[in-house]
Amino acid sequence: MSLTQEIPVQEAPERSDRLALQARHSGWKKPPRRIEPSECIGCDMCVRSCPTEFGAIFDYGLDVVIVPELCSGCPVCIMACPVDCIYVDDEWRPTGDEMWNHVGLSDGDHK
Repeated sequence: MSLTQEIPVQEAPERSDRLALQARHSGWKKPPRRIEPSECIGCDMCVRSCPTEFGAIFDYGLDVVIVPELCSGCPVCIMACPVDCIYVDDEWRPTGDEMWNHVGLSDGDHK
């Protein structure tokens, strides 16, 4: 998968489509967010605040991770974070298979 792989605008930007294609919606103009692990306190406020239509934030072991292909770049998680450890990720990389497998296992939490 390349950095430029995106779901075309004419296709529905449903979360299930983004999960199946493992791609961001091309209509999203904002870059995704990322969590700086060294600053995160693991409170999960971002996980709980991420809108269900995106469901982009996951507990992954001791870390909290944003899957860029699912993140629209909205500021909801930033506003919920008590330690300001969430940043714009202009240089995001495609999510690896291990994390996609975790997302698949965790998907029941985001329905």
